[in-house]
Amino acid sequence: MNEKQRTIKEEVTVEGHGLHTGKNVTLKIKPSPKNTGIRFLRNDIGNDAFVEADARLVAETSRGTTLEKDGIRIATVEHVLAAVTGMGIDNAVIEVDCPETPILDGSSRFYTEALQKAGTVEQEAFRDVFEIKEPIRFYHEEKDCEIIAVPAENYRITCMIDYKSKVLGHQFASIENIGEFNDEISRCRTFVFLHELEYLLAQNLIKGGDLSNAIVFVDKPVSQKELDRLAEVLHKPTVEVRAEGILNNLELAFHNEPARHKLLDIVGDLSLTGKPIKGHIIASKPGHASNVLFARLLQKHIKDRIEQEQIPVYDPDQEPAFDINEIKRMLPHRPPFLLVDKIIEVTDNSVVAVKNVSMNEAFFAGHFPNEPIMPGVLQVEAMAQAGGILVLSTVDDPENYNTYFLKIDNVRFKQKVVPGDTLMFKLSLVAPVRRGICHMRGAAYVGSKVVMEAEMLAQISKKQ
Repeated sequence: MNEKQRTIKEEVTVEGHGLHTGKNVTLKIKPSPKNTGIRFLRNDIGNDAFVEADARLVAETSRGTTLEKDGIRIATVEHVLAAVTGMGIDNAVIEVDCPETPILDGSSRFYTEALQKAGTVEQEAFRDVFEIKEPIRFYHEEKDCEIIAVPAENYRITCMIDYKSKVLGHQFASIENIGEFNDEISRCRTFVFLHELEYLLAQNLIKGGDLSNAIVFVDKPVSQKELDRLAEVLHKPTVEVRAEGILNNLELAFHNEPARHKLLDIVGDLSLTGKPIKGHIIASKPGHASNVLFARLLQKHIKDRIEQEQIPVYDPDQEPAFDINEIKRMLPHRPPFLLVDKIIEVTDNSVVAVKNVSMNEAFFAGHFPNEPIMPGVLQVEAMAQAGGILVLSTVDDPENYNTYFLKIDNVRFKQKVVPGDTLMFKLSLVAPVRRGICHMRGAAYVGSKVVMEAEMLAQISKKQ
């Protein structure tokens, strides 16, 4: 069943301080039109300082996920992205006045609560969901992290962590569908070991860190002198260690809150694929670096699938949209320069044409006669003729028009075309036809392989 895209009904504001800078941050989540996705906006830089939520833009994954585009950085994006994903929001602008989002209590809770208060609204476009159709396995040797995606009826996540520590060993967390995120995951806080906290404080890396935005696990004996020093640095009257090895008698939201927070991070980081996911994600020892690499792997699978779905299917038994006689009525070309044999599909914005490459072609007599290869320029010409059919199909009397090509860009040849090949061209409009000018992007296929690509700009003109 197709689901509609969603955005929020009204703007919401969340305020807090940044983990690394310690600066006060005002974050606003605003509605956005359909098909615009999730974008960050640094309004302290300008009204056009956008950074898309895209795994390809991740610049850093140390202590959080940082995006960067054209020198514009936005850090610690995973918690707000997890909340947006948990609410099923497809389009929104996340506006901040600082290089990072507010850390708040180290979870997604306050973002989720703000979004729940605002509510969501359906938009007039369907969600473009990436469905896992076969297992996708990823292993990050440096981090000893394994992530697997397998088919499932919805978006499920299973997360396992193992820190080989007496205070935080092996833990497991899962949700059966993303709809459980708000209740089961959103309030689970980030965590850190005391020895990591000491290093970060010494390096002046977490100016906004305190005991209210992270669970601190104590995995070594700590003297009272050290506790007093930590209390001073963290601006607390006292710092204590409970029997379970957590600073300041902090109560866990769940017994497995650390594993649930790692699951929260997975939701936020995998939102950077740019599409909702339908499948079961199983992660062992995940972290931001591994999550982002897996998100990029999913993006590659998305790209490959889109390319696969673009491959035209040729059924010789199917009645063509235009046979050779109809093509001759529309185009002024004649053999040996008529390079399109039939049009098998034509719509308002695309065309699919067929060229049967034969050894009888006149050009093979002089072009590599001992190893016949169809000249690249004639592949471009054949594509142009197919594009001409697309342009001419927009007028009622195509026989009274000629097509002239104004520009051909980004031509790439990827495979040889030889006698016996059935060459298929698929061209689609990049923009609507205006004043007889048509901007098209096309690919040529032999079987499932792309052999040539190009962009073309053409104009039709009435015959004199």
